[in-house]
Amino acid sequence: MRATFFKAAAAIACAGSLLIHAPQAAAQAAPASAPADYPSRPIRLVVPSAAGGGTDIVARLIAQKLSASLGQQVFVDNRPGAGQMIGIDQVAKAAPDGYTLLMAASTLALNPAMYKTVPYDTLRDLAPISEVASLPNVLVVHPSVPANTLPELLALAKAQPGKLTYASAGVGTSPHMSMELLKDLARIDILHVPYKGTGPALVDVVAGQVSLMMGNTLSVLPHIKSGKLRALGVSGTTRSAALPDVPTIAEGGVPRYESVQWYGLLAPAGTPVAIINKLHGTTVSALGDADLKKHLAADGAEPVGNTPEAFASLIRSEITKWKAVAAAAGISPE
Repeated sequence: MRATFFKAAAAIACAGSLLIHAPQAAAQAAPASAPADYPSRPIRLVVPSAAGGGTDIVARLIAQKLSASLGQQVFVDNRPGAGQMIGIDQVAKAAPDGYTLLMAASTLALNPAMYKTVPYDTLRDLAPISEVASLPNVLVVHPSVPANTLPELLALAKAQPGKLTYASAGVGTSPHMSMELLKDLARIDILHVPYKGTGPALVDVVAGQVSLMMGNTLSVLPHIKSGKLRALGVSGTTRSAALPDVPTIAEGGVPRYESVQWYGLLAPAGTPVAIINKLHGTTVSALGDADLKKHLAADGAEPVGNTPEAFASLIRSEITKWKAVAAAAGISPE
């Protein structure tokens, strides 16, 4: 597994090096000026997943703050489907005028590993503005599952291969790949049940129709606190401040496991640099707001607010990582 992973990573890194200049070229080609009255009308913030999921929660928090700062409404438009590609493609093909933005999740970097044909070029067709927040996923099970710890769940899965089921926000999403990484490293067989978004997936896990899922803290924390779901592990390298008693998956017996979910703001490539800069500054300012930070922290998320260049670098490195993980896990693009 380890040798296969690093061979795949090396091969993809070489191929990826041919693409890393694409966002820089797009930025250089973008007009430097912007209308002095921008924004002069409402801004559409596309969320490429269903309402109720982590991306939607983060988008609505930031949209409220941006609306107040920019003097125009920033409204959330949920466009789920096709592994989030429907919503992402709408933004990639939208007019580069600053009035259509994207709140993307880690899925943005996962799709190139999951699909042979993606209707947009992640690095060429989108202009990063800022990473907004990051947080771990949490492995949760329905109370009917006879496992109170991760080692107990792994033992159950090995004793009954293919019997347990897990829900995800859709094929190629962070919860899906986080679970596939766990299956590969732990050598277990659990049946995947994909949904169109975290919200619908959670409904069936809470109802006991599906055994478990890997969900972001923003979405699953209320159900953990209410006792409707049981948390067995967090996907980051450290425990979550929101769930200090829940061990990391690595602590629970799966060494080297790590999968952190992130959310970020992007615009269509070619959006004027002045607009990108204004949106970046406004976003970073919003992320420093004590009320917003409190809301994110309560749900286990951490505000980021990095530069467009740093966010672009993260996206490139994540594409490389997840292509390598998919190859090592034997997942072929569909």
